[in-house]
Amino acid sequence: MPLELSKRHEFVMQSEIRNMSIECERAKGINLAQGVCDTEVPMPVIAGAREAMDNGINIYTHYAGLFELREAIAAKQRQFYGVEVDPETEVIVSGGSTGAFYCACMALLNPGDEVILFEPFYGYHVQTLRATQAAPVYVRMAPPDWRFTVEDLEKAVTSRTRGIMINTPANPSGKVFSQEELNVLAAFAQRHDLFIFTDEIYEHFTYGECRHIPPSTLSDMKERTITISGLSKTFSITGWRIGYCICDRRWATAIGFFNDLIYVCAPAPLQSGVARGLLELDQDYYKGLSGMYQQKRDKICDALSRARLRPNIPDGAYYVLADISGLAGKNSKERVMHLFHKTGVACVPGEAFFHDDSGEDLARFCFAKDDAVLDDACRRLGRLDSI
Repeated sequence: MPLELSKRHEFVMQSEIRNMSIECERAKGINLAQGVCDTEVPMPVIAGAREAMDNGINIYTHYAGLFELREAIAAKQRQFYGVEVDPETEVIVSGGSTGAFYCACMALLNPGDEVILFEPFYGYHVQTLRATQAAPVYVRMAPPDWRFTVEDLEKAVTSRTRGIMINTPANPSGKVFSQEELNVLAAFAQRHDLFIFTDEIYEHFTYGECRHIPPSTLSDMKERTITISGLSKTFSITGWRIGYCICDRRWATAIGFFNDLIYVCAPAPLQSGVARGLLELDQDYYKGLSGMYQQKRDKICDALSRARLRPNIPDGAYYVLADISGLAGKNSKERVMHLFHKTGVACVPGEAFFHDDSGEDLARFCFAKDDAVLDDACRRLGRLDSI
C-alpha cells in the first residue's frame, strides 16, 4: 500500500481567511481579512506575563490551567453575569478558544454525531467538527438582522443530532443573540436533549443597546452548556493562545484530559499575564472597549457605504459583512481579489462562511485595527468611487 495522507486531512484545508492574509502580506496591502486584532495590549497583562517569566513560572501548569487564572475566570463570570463557577472542577484553560472547542468535541461527540451551526458560520467551527468526525448541519439566518426560524431548526434535527453551536456575538455576521432568541434555543435544546456549545470570544464587543447574554445563564441551561471563550480579542493577544471552556464537572474532566493530550497546557507565563489583566482591569476598561470599537465599526461602515459596498451593520464582534455584488468577478473570490488589486485592501470572500454559493455577493471586513491603519484602509476604499 503506497504512502498517502489520511482521509481526515481533507477536512482541514487552509481557510480563505489565511489565504487572503498570505496574499495581503505578499503584496504589502492592508489586512482587513484576518481578525488579528493588532490594537494595544493592556499594560497589566504585559506586566503580569513579564513578572511570571522573571519569577520562574515557565514550566508545565496543571492541565486545566493555573489555578490563579481559573479563579480569575470564575470571578469574571460572577461579576459580569452572576454565574457561580467552581474554578477547581468547571474551568479548563486551553490553547485558545479554538483549542477549547476541539477538546470539547473530542470529549463529547462520537463519529457521525451532528451539530447544528447557524449560517453564515465561522469556518473553524465547521472544520473542527469534521476533523473530529462529527457532521455540521446548517440553519440559515436571514440578513440584515440575521434571523432564524424554529421551523428551520426543527427541520435540521435528526436522531443523530447531539448539539448546537451558538456564536454570540457572531463571526462573521456580528449578530448578538437576543434574550428571546436564546429562550427559543434553550427550549429547543431541552426538547431534543442537546448540548449547547457556545463561542463567546467577542462577549465584550457589543454596540448600542445590545448586550451579551451567555446561554448558560438561562434557566436549567448550565448543565448542558459548554461555554467557550478566551482573552485573545479582549486583551489584543491573539498570538498568546489563551482560551477556556466552562462546563459541568461531568464534562470538564474528559475535556481536560484531551486538553492535556493535545496541548499539555497553555503557555504558563502568558496564563499569569491574562490572570493579572482579569484581576486588575475594571468595568471601565470593558466599557471603553465597546465604545472604541463602535467608533471603528461606524468608520468602516461609512467608508463601505461611500464605496457602494452596502454593509450589514453588526451589533457585535469586529467584522462587517458587505455586499460586493457590484464589483467585477463571477464569484466572491474573484470580487475580493478585484477589490484588493484596485485598493490594496484585503477582505474575506463570502463563500468562506456558507456551505453553498449563498455568500457569493458578500465579503467580510475586519475593523480591529489601529486607527491609522483603519483610516488608510477607508481612504483606499474611497478609490472605488473613481474606478
